Amino acid sequence: MNISGEDFIRGCSAIGAGLAVIAGIGPGVGQGIAAGHAAAAVGRNPGAKSDVTSTMLLGQAVAETTGLYGLLVAMLLMFVKPLLK
Repeated sequence: MNISGEDFIRGCSAIGAGLAVIAGIGPGVGQGIAAGHAAAAVGRNPGAKSDVTSTMLLGQAVAETTGLYGLLVAMLLMFVKPLLK
């Protein structure tokens, strides 16, 4: 089996894109935990609903950036192919 340099780069790009998409697991778990704790906090103190909700949404937006960066890296590796001529 003879693998050219171009095929090797494409294969490594596909593997790298798959690993980059795995970065979406962490934000998903973190956001679920944050939403669960926020719901519990609102259940204990309904008067603080707006404060808890705004803090939760800000935290989830920050956590989501990791997943978006992973998706961006995966798209670049799959479609841009910067190492190929």
